[in-house]
Amino acid sequence: MRTRPLAPALAPALAPTLLLLLPLATACGSASGADGSGKTVTVTVGYQSKTINTVTAGTLLRSLGYFEQELAARGKKDGVTYKVDWQDYATGAPITAQMTAGKIDIGSMGDFPLLINAVRGKELKQPTHLVSITGYNLRGGLNTVVTVPDSKLESLADLKGRKVSTSVGSAADGTLVRALQRAGIDPDKGIEKLNQQPSVGASALQAGSADALSQFVAWPGQLAYEGRAKALYDGAELNLPTFHGVTVREKFETAHPAVLDDFLRAQSKATEYLRTQPVAAAESVATETGLPAEVVYLYNGANGIATFDPALRPELLTALKEDVPVLKAAKLVDSVDVDAFVDPAPLARASAGAKEYPAAAAARPELWLKSQPQTKTFDSPAALLKAFKAAGADVRAAYVPDAVTGTSWFADKAVWVAEGSDLHAFVTPSTAKSYVAQHAGSGARIVTFAEAGALAS
Repeated sequence: MRTRPLAPALAPALAPTLLLLLPLATACGSASGADGSGKTVTVTVGYQSKTINTVTAGTLLRSLGYFEQELAARGKKDGVTYKVDWQDYATGAPITAQMTAGKIDIGSMGDFPLLINAVRGKELKQPTHLVSITGYNLRGGLNTVVTVPDSKLESLADLKGRKVSTSVGSAADGTLVRALQRAGIDPDKGIEKLNQQPSVGASALQAGSADALSQFVAWPGQLAYEGRAKALYDGAELNLPTFHGVTVREKFETAHPAVLDDFLRAQSKATEYLRTQPVAAAESVATETGLPAEVVYLYNGANGIATFDPALRPELLTALKEDVPVLKAAKLVDSVDVDAFVDPAPLARASAGAKEYPAAAAARPELWLKSQPQTKTFDSPAALLKAFKAAGADVRAAYVPDAVTGTSWFADKAVWVAEGSDLHAFVTPSTAKSYVAQHAGSGARIVTFAEAGALAS
């Protein structure tokens, strides 16, 4: 499949003040409800096609038609014609704005934007509820800080006094704040933070007006794949979960509970499709979004950074509560009643008897060949590199998990360490250097990708 051009902006969360300033008249369709005959109900779904951890409630779900199928079956039973109005947005903020205006019924967004969604819904008397999860990473690997490939920056400590682009209020900003604090840098005074949308930040990075970019899926992987960035900090080093989820207007949920159940059943079907046919799902999302399929697979593949499961896992909800102080410190929210925001009842109804997925398993090295319809996994990085070398020009992409955090990364973009006969891969130079320092007695040393390939032969 031909790689498509670099996609436009992925979804950041904007400050609440911006939410209120967004013009509500820009909605792509009419508010949901019945027409004059009372026999037609339009369900308006807001999604972010290029935020690929939401695809089971957006891009992939729409392409598969599962929600429409569920509604068609319901319509035959109750004599109502159901229609779906899919509204694609570049960010989560306008989805929240339209939901609080009563013009979007169901939306999907990241964990930090979800909290802002909860606050705005309550303030504007259009309360919303978190009803399911799309994709998650239990360690926080969906967020990454990157810099240009030839940058002399090698760790977060090097960011002191530098310009760093991020989207204030997003999970990527939360990762940046927490990571800087752990590195002993004041996130407010120790760096010059540029509040920019991902596409703007990516351009700023290339132009040299930003020294680093802290963003979420799929920008870091995409920029690395394109050879325009290298990872400086892996969000999984925080070991704090991050995720995306589905939110619904309370009034819609009350008026059409069965329709919400249909949506959640459809989402579960899309999740099953993605988990059982990850290559086909990645190709489909790539076609719909213009993102390179290799980048989509880095996050959404069988050993991808994201795990897809609609379940409202306790560890994710606990993490959501721990996000609140970060947003409060940034003066984006005063407080959030997470327990009141989360509503597990619809998913419990919709998923009764459905398959339960285990928690994310450790990622394995994986090779994607142009000549094969499916990928192949390996037991060790060395085995992957040996197969990589043997495949030559037939290689489409190779993925390897970080030896410490488990975050999958492109094998040819990883930092490699040789330790005796063993080979280890790392997302960032700092984690590789830390490993070498801790294993100096065993002769551990950093090697190039080519050297690692030669050692694996």
